[in-house]
Amino acid sequence: MENPVSLVPHAVCWAAAPRLIWTMVVANLITFSSYFSICLTLLYLARRTGKVIARDWAYFVVGFALFIVACGSTHLLEVITTWNPVFWVDAWTNIITAGLSAYVAFMLMRRASTIAFGINDYADRLSNTEKEKLRMQESLVAAQKIEEWSRISAAVSHEIRGPLEAIENLQYLIRTSKDVRPEIADYAQKSADEANRVLAISESTLSFIRQSKKREPLDICAALDSVRVLLTPIIREKGIVLEVEHNGNCVVQAYAGEARQVLLNVIRNACEAVTKSGAHVKVTLTGEPDGVKVQVVDEGSGIEPEMLANLFQFGVSTKGEQGNGMGLWTVRYILAKHGGNVEVQSTWGKGTRLNLWWPRSIA
Repeated sequence: MENPVSLVPHAVCWAAAPRLIWTMVVANLITFSSYFSICLTLLYLARRTGKVIARDWAYFVVGFALFIVACGSTHLLEVITTWNPVFWVDAWTNIITAGLSAYVAFMLMRRASTIAFGINDYADRLSNTEKEKLRMQESLVAAQKIEEWSRISAAVSHEIRGPLEAIENLQYLIRTSKDVRPEIADYAQKSADEANRVLAISESTLSFIRQSKKREPLDICAALDSVRVLLTPIIREKGIVLEVEHNGNCVVQAYAGEARQVLLNVIRNACEAVTKSGAHVKVTLTGEPDGVKVQVVDEGSGIEPEMLANLFQFGVSTKGEQGNGMGLWTVRYILAKHGGNVEVQSTWGKGTRLNLWWPRSIA
């Protein structure tokens, strides 16, 4: 090891150029100050994000901060050795800096793929920002529609109650009249039942008011027979072949009228989707130990792929201006209330399959 006394500071070599001395001193001090402030910033970030980022990433950030301050220390030693020849201190500072540099380089190479993925993922998310914003706006509009509908439904229920009760009374008079034919009395009874169901819908589904009556045993097969009678006009008009198949016990616990409302919505949609005479609409009821599976398959025009994702949202309709966007939304609402669900599969131009699950009972 050389005797430090034999070493001379930089100022001795640069004595002929005083401006060079102060240029190097000022530049190195500014560089050291910058490196030191970057180190403090990185240590602050590592401390504040310790609960979010993984521990090994925190170690990486701390190591990088120490590497930065070590680099800055070499510039500080350049200022010191301008007048004091402590070059061995300068040498050890460079050795430590070299070790930290190797550590940071190794850790950076290990994380190169993760960093690249994160950057690409962020770029993808950024490119989809407008789409996410549009979806949020659509969700907000749907929520506003529901709120508005909830406010006016009470008024609707009040206004239609009077006329419907009058219809029920008139149907009662028809049924109890002398010499009335049995089929007329039967139609009158069905009309009265449907008027009563409209009253129940106005009080429960539209205004989200829970029905006062308790759930009761309901045969889905019987509800389907009633719906089939109501859809007879459209079936005859379009020449639809409606196939009904049921297996097993199809009795569930449900509110009166809601099962028919669900079946009426999905089967009517299937019939309306049919565009050619002789096309089939098949309804299959399967009683399983925990509930009833209802499958409705049509040979209609199918549903456009971009519509499938939002099919069950309030106000979304596949019928354009002719639809109100409430049918399938109501179906999902009623099934969800009973613990069930509905799924749709559709091929554009070939038809649609709806799978409904109605639990036998609710805990």
